[in-house]
Amino acid sequence: MQAIHVAEHGDPSVLQVVDIPRPEPGPGEVLVRVLGVSINHLDLWVRRGMPGFDIPLPRIPGCDGAGEVVACGEGVDAPDLEVGRSVLLEPGYRLGAPAAAAPGVDPDEVDHLEDDYGIRGEHCDGFDAEYAVLPATHLLPLPDGVDVHAVASAPLVFLTAWGLVHFRGRVKAGERVLVLAGSSGVGSAAIQVARAAGAEVMATAGSAEKAALATELGAGKVVDHYDPEWPKQIHKWTAGKGADLVVEHVGAATWSGSMRCLARRGRLVTCGSTAGAKVDLVLRHLFIKNQSVLGSTMGPRSSLPKIVQNIAEGIYSPVVDRVMPLSEVAQAHRLLEEKKVLGKIVLVPGA
Repeated sequence: MQAIHVAEHGDPSVLQVVDIPRPEPGPGEVLVRVLGVSINHLDLWVRRGMPGFDIPLPRIPGCDGAGEVVACGEGVDAPDLEVGRSVLLEPGYRLGAPAAAAPGVDPDEVDHLEDDYGIRGEHCDGFDAEYAVLPATHLLPLPDGVDVHAVASAPLVFLTAWGLVHFRGRVKAGERVLVLAGSSGVGSAAIQVARAAGAEVMATAGSAEKAALATELGAGKVVDHYDPEWPKQIHKWTAGKGADLVVEHVGAATWSGSMRCLARRGRLVTCGSTAGAKVDLVLRHLFIKNQSVLGSTMGPRSSLPKIVQNIAEGIYSPVVDRVMPLSEVAQAHRLLEEKKVLGKIVLVPGA
């Protein structure tokens, strides 16, 4: 089968299209034909190399996607995983056996908090290939009529957005939520997750085209984050109160403005540092205003069925910038690095 290899760390030119043996499903596993796999910023970090994290090479990137069942291994007895069934490919997984959750807590509500939590395409081979093998437990059957390319773009960013807005941010209906980079993958998902929760959503964007997309997704106010005075616009729009919840995933380039926009007793939740990892924090503002700064990675797998249901019902609309052949993965990486993408790029093996 055709697959993509990161054989060495570097720029997009290191991505290799290779022919490797097609995997076979073992006990409890399912072989799927990959119909679409999305590009995420995590793919860029895996390709470049992550300081302090040794990624065994070669690595097949690709964190999330969608496919169809080709064959089931021994012991798989799931009527909703019949051959030909379209399925969501879950990005997260546990490296070890599931630990016992606290009484009354669903283990799938806290799976992403465990020390042995991994993400496909980073901690193991991912989905940039014609076929992949996953445990049957990590495939989610898709409702009929769902656009497979749209849903292929959704798992990682909507799981992350759910973790930011619901799990860590504890959003409440009527609260004011500010989403940074609202036209990005995580940003576009976070706008929709917050809006569906009944929040009043604001966003930042870097161009008129990106601002229009954020508005279309549900942001009532969009400001240009390249304007040094953009936090003043947020304060003006909120009558000086600021945002109850700030969804920050950009990093140093927007951090100061994000903190300036945070209301008293507000929560800032961050999941990324694409524009710089080191930031300044004015402690007296933090404690005098009783603010919270929270980290968040991914989200609970228990939210995936609800995410897929909301996509099927049109409550969430995954934003696909373009669909490209898997063989053009290097160009896809360049487009994302150059900020020429609205939403997500989906790659199609064999196209």
